[in-house]
Amino acid sequence: MKRILIAFALLVAACGQKQDIHTLFVGNYADGIYAYDFDLAKGDIVPAEGEYGSFAKALMPNPSYMTIFGNHIWAVSEMPDQTAAVYAWRFDGGGFTFLNSQPTGLPDHGEDPCYVATNGMGLLAVANYSGGSLAVYPLEEDGRIAPIDTLILSGIGGPDMTRQDKPHVHCARFLADGEHLIFSEFSSDAIGVVDITPLGVTNYRTAVQLPADFGPRHIITADGRAFVIGELSGDIAVLNPTADGKFEIKQIIKADQVDARGAADIHYSADGEYLYASLRLQNDGIAIFKSDEDNNLTFIAYQKTGPHPRNFTVLRNWVLVACRDSNEIEIYARDEQTGLLTDTGRRIQTPKPVFVEVQ
Repeated sequence: MKRILIAFALLVAACGQKQDIHTLFVGNYADGIYAYDFDLAKGDIVPAEGEYGSFAKALMPNPSYMTIFGNHIWAVSEMPDQTAAVYAWRFDGGGFTFLNSQPTGLPDHGEDPCYVATNGMGLLAVANYSGGSLAVYPLEEDGRIAPIDTLILSGIGGPDMTRQDKPHVHCARFLADGEHLIFSEFSSDAIGVVDITPLGVTNYRTAVQLPADFGPRHIITADGRAFVIGELSGDIAVLNPTADGKFEIKQIIKADQVDARGAADIHYSADGEYLYASLRLQNDGIAIFKSDEDNNLTFIAYQKTGPHPRNFTVLRNWVLVACRDSNEIEIYARDEQTGLLTDTGRRIQTPKPVFVEVQ
């Protein structure tokens, strides 16, 4: 009986270990999407025999951002010319299968796609930075991308005549109401919104006008509110919903304390207690904020990181930071009670990482 109990205990332990292994997807300014086994219990990858310890790779140029829904992955190929595209992949747990790709806009309006999002109900949105446009595509049932349905051109109006002299779109988010799609209009210091109807995407308008020189970049949503980080101002704006997919400014709080004009990414912890923002160009690192029950933010700490933390992901016990210029993903332990980060010293070597997500 004792031998049987020991065997059962070992089986339970093995199953528990297996459940802690998740897939880490890494996009880069290089040659493809890398897939790693990531051990959530240990906070590190389980090295495989593929490139840089990965177990699978999807070949494509500059996959700088992706969105994952079920076993489908859509990734932008951030190219500065008419080769710019969005790719559809199926991931079966062991490898990638290419489905198809589509160009990210009409000539002169699809360059440098930098963000992609899906509503999980048949639509895909792509933000084209240099193209200055928002592209919307229908999705086929098998995950393939149909030809572009709508292309919305952004505007200018911000005071920075070097960085806001041309239209730029940096992010797109489907709202939880299923009726609206919002996007960051970097060069006009605004958040745009369109309606989602059975007939398509229509009625482009301004959802909220942000302060001049804000340079809105990434947006996240929680409890109906939206949070947007200003790449130029280094501020975070907390936005309350009004009506018709619009918002009003509730709070603006500083994240970048050295005015480096390189704020990048923004994420909430899963429990909604802490918000994190990455900052680049000077004093590179992660700003940490405490969120109260009304989503008011209070700055509590700053964690320095490696160079150019363009993107990161927040897990329950870990934060993974993609440091583009050191060719590493840095792994930080996250204290769930305080929200603070501690550098574990562990690094994942990978070429020019700019996107990380664990599934």
